[in-house]
Amino acid sequence: MPEDSTDMRGTEFVHTDLTEARFRKVHLNGAQFRMVDLSGVLMRDVSLSGAAIDAEIDGLHINGVEVAPLIEAELARREPARALRRSTDPAGLQAAWAALERSWAASYDRVAAMPAGTVDVSVAQEWSFAQTLRHLVFATDAWLGAILGEDRPFHPWGVPFSDLPEFVEQGPAVLGIDMDAAPSYPEVLALRADRVARVRGFLAGVDPARLAQECAGPVWEGGARLSVLRCLWVILNEECEHHRFAERDLDLIEAGSPLVAAAR
Repeated sequence: MPEDSTDMRGTEFVHTDLTEARFRKVHLNGAQFRMVDLSGVLMRDVSLSGAAIDAEIDGLHINGVEVAPLIEAELARREPARALRRSTDPAGLQAAWAALERSWAASYDRVAAMPAGTVDVSVAQEWSFAQTLRHLVFATDAWLGAILGEDRPFHPWGVPFSDLPEFVEQGPAVLGIDMDAAPSYPEVLALRADRVARVRGFLAGVDPARLAQECAGPVWEGGARLSVLRCLWVILNEECEHHRFAERDLDLIEAGSPLVAAAR
């Protein structure tokens, strides 16, 4: 780039509307995008060497090839539950949950064999392994709690979606979450096991009529009524995606990625 170009290295854009902006001869080396809407973005003559993207990619074409079906097929190969997470019958939902339990069990064994403290390591400011399990407790409490009609379903150790201020702000007062909680990893595992067993138990007795029933969604749904099946799909999706994220970060930790060092 020319020497007189504008230098905005390190600039942070938050709540900024750049709709239809144009970038030409711009350096974005090492840039980070989080909760960014890139729908309809057109890129030409760009270099994505070494880039890492975690996103919804429906309709994304790279060099003329729609990549979403290819990526989904590979992710389903790695995580069998993905192909079952939108099941509409009890047997399919039960099979999805059983597959997830097996996948998570393998991850527990993997992290147990890694150096002490691995469960608390953050990669690129993402949740650690232990925090991920606490978030899944929160997700289970939210959506299974909605199905069961519980008024105060949240355990205080749950971790809400911290990138949205309303979740953090509602934590203590509305949700009953202790934002400063620091349970030990064995305590987290025990709490997580309890929530996994609750979902397994519910699925063991569910029938098509129950799946079709409606319930009030979690508090942030604003009173919207959702089917029991829809709520279960959210739980399954949370489990699939966060297992993928957890395994991705364990790979980076094992590889000694600079993203790990930068986050410490």
